[in-house]
Amino acid sequence: MQGKALWYVGPGRAELREEKIAASKPGEVRVRALFGAISRGTERLVRAGRVPASEYDRMRAPFMGGTFPFPVKYGYATVGQVEAGPAELKGRVVFSLHPHQSLFTVPVDAVFAIPAEVPPRRAVLAPNMETALNGVWDGAPGPADRIAVVGGGLVGLLVAYLCARLPGAEVTVVDIAPARAGLAHALGARFASPDSAPEDCDLVFHASGTAAGLATALRLAGEEASIVELSWYGSGEVAAPLGEAFHSRRLRLVSSQVGKVAPSHRVRWTHGRRLSAALALLKDPVLDALLAPAVGFEELPTALPAVFGADSDVICQPIRYAGADENA
Repeated sequence: MQGKALWYVGPGRAELREEKIAASKPGEVRVRALFGAISRGTERLVRAGRVPASEYDRMRAPFMGGTFPFPVKYGYATVGQVEAGPAELKGRVVFSLHPHQSLFTVPVDAVFAIPAEVPPRRAVLAPNMETALNGVWDGAPGPADRIAVVGGGLVGLLVAYLCARLPGAEVTVVDIAPARAGLAHALGARFASPDSAPEDCDLVFHASGTAAGLATALRLAGEEASIVELSWYGSGEVAAPLGEAFHSRRLRLVSSQVGKVAPSHRVRWTHGRRLSAALALLKDPVLDALLAPAVGFEELPTALPAVFGADSDVICQPIRYAGADENA
């Protein structure tokens, strides 16, 4: 059997390649992809060849092909239908942390059944919701907290969505793009520009991926508050303003990364349990506002420059594979 996969083959270049698909064996499933999603943050760095050599091993995605920097078959958001495998899974719509590929065979424990209340197209948000959930665990917000989320990209907006469900919490998305205000309000949060954002916050999440955003996050944090850093900068160097009142105010800068379950939950939670929880958190139809119109899989190589463009207003770019219903 043959499928096709997206490969990043050089700085700013991608192509579709034929893939030979092995027949499924006992304990495996064959999945035909329906929808996927581009991770604009991580995949922008992969496409540009900006994965640091020190992170080559840690940055390998499940079922990734090739080696960094190029060529690599990369990605981690695929929703598909099981064509072959155990009877209880055959025909089921599942999620898998798999690169962008039209047909693939993986172990049974690498797929997660999608709740009936979650449409396949929305389910592509699962890895980003998992990142947001892990970040919220790292930050440990509480009811009635004043919370700022600096950076209204996909992860930042999902963090705001989760925090806004806390009773009495005052959650503000802070971004330089006024167009993000409507999304923030739809998700239950407030919106502010960096200049008008509330200060003296009990907790700040930073997800802008910029040094300016990090400076804003540090400025908004109240006395002895924590700033949870969710951005990943790749091989770039970032200037952090740790002078002035950073020490006297006893601020805490905490890194959060989805590769490990947050320490507060690590003893009890596996990666699989966390991903299943992320899928269950996608039942709210309001989250569809984060999804742009889907791009056809065959069009990806030519569509990617616009998706990754600095002037793009896309929050999450879904991929539609042949035979998938855009309205599903």
